[in-house]
Amino acid sequence: MPPDGAADQFCIYVADRLVLPSLTAEQIADIGYGRLQLDALVRGYIRDRLAYRFISAEDGKQAYEVENAIKRGALGERPLLNPA
Repeated sequence: MPPDGAADQFCIYVADRLVLPSLTAEQIADIGYGRLQLDALVRGYIRDRLAYRFISAEDGKQAYEVENAIKRGALGERPLLNPA
């Protein structure tokens, strides 16, 4: 399980960077009027288009080292979500 709030933060990143830019003006208005739920769009985007990979770390220190290396571009490019 991710730490408390981590899943919510991930969904916020997905909404801000991936879902919102793809919405039409009509969809945005529908969200504002309650006819469409942004949460449902984000959930569908994650289920339909995203995947993940993981590695096991010996401890928290090693996990942070790997995370920071990835954020610096160790895999060839910096991550789109949570790059800093």
